[in-house]
Amino acid sequence: MIKFFLNLVALILIFYLPANTQSQKIKANKVKFNNTDCFRIFFYNTENFFDTIDDPKTEDNEFLPGSKRHWTQKRYYNKLNNIYRVFISAGIQPPSLIGLCEIENKSILNDLTQKTPLIKFNYRYLHHDSPDPRGIDVALLYRPDQFKPLQTQYIKIIFPFDTARKTREILYVKGIAFKSDTLHVFVNHWPSRARGQVESIPYREQTARILRHKVDSLSRLNAKNKIIIIGDFNDEPDDLSVSNDLGALNISNTVKESALYNLSAGWLKNVQNIGTIKFKGKWQIFDQIIVSGTLIKSSAKELICDINTAKIFAADFLLKDDRVYSGKTLFKTYTGFKYTGGFSDHLPVYLDLCRNK
Repeated sequence: MIKFFLNLVALILIFYLPANTQSQKIKANKVKFNNTDCFRIFFYNTENFFDTIDDPKTEDNEFLPGSKRHWTQKRYYNKLNNIYRVFISAGIQPPSLIGLCEIENKSILNDLTQKTPLIKFNYRYLHHDSPDPRGIDVALLYRPDQFKPLQTQYIKIIFPFDTARKTREILYVKGIAFKSDTLHVFVNHWPSRARGQVESIPYREQTARILRHKVDSLSRLNAKNKIIIIGDFNDEPDDLSVSNDLGALNISNTVKESALYNLSAGWLKNVQNIGTIKFKGKWQIFDQIIVSGTLIKSSAKELICDINTAKIFAADFLLKDDRVYSGKTLFKTYTGFKYTGGFSDHLPVYLDLCRNK
């Protein structure tokens, strides 16, 4: 009985102490690090990952201690540790690249990489304060022993039909993987459906066209460029913004190096059971992974993606029973304005890249 009580206390300390204290407790956990020729690319919409400090330049009042959500330091630390748990559970070792969206600022990224046990993996990050009115941004975490950034660009999204509208930029990173292979990575968070699905279509279509223009410019420079596009598109793989304006095709037996292929399109076959987001009892696939044909058809000793590893990370601890609809639903930070202490209103997605031998 005493042993059970001590174990229970230890678990409580691990998951509910502030992050800077918790890191000392979890730090002793052994994570096996295998040297392989593969590494994992991960994407996660972290759902309103705000700190507790008011930023007068953004509309972050909803996530302050005195707000209706009562966003306190304790709740922030719990969120910090929840997000850490997702990354550390994503495989034998944490991912080499992690694309993020709905991150408020550099302070959160610093806490995530320096004040949780992720510190042992020496993560660095790329981030820029976006024009988004609420101040939520995209970012890329990377492990410098596995990826070296060479060039970074924040692609501004302009709507000719609504010049006053501001939204998140697309993060573009050119870097070296395995100290030899060049990758071109795009991290996205396209305009939401908050104003209505149909009304917001033109905004996502315009974002898709801007991204496609950048992709085409890279291909003109070098037809062999290896491109990875990850993000929350707020549309599904078969919506026109993704399939037509961006031109992300379904994978087929005939693969062209110059084309883009949506590795998430196949998930639609099982979307009745699981997706990356659930709205009114229906699973949808907003979070996706798209790659250039050059990553599917690679020469010997070049980087290649294993298309079978493109998956939704639907770990049990990220889900809970759906009491309104059937099956499972997401274990969110909030349900409406009720704090539930969960993770996010999205599930992460991932893909493994390996050396073609």
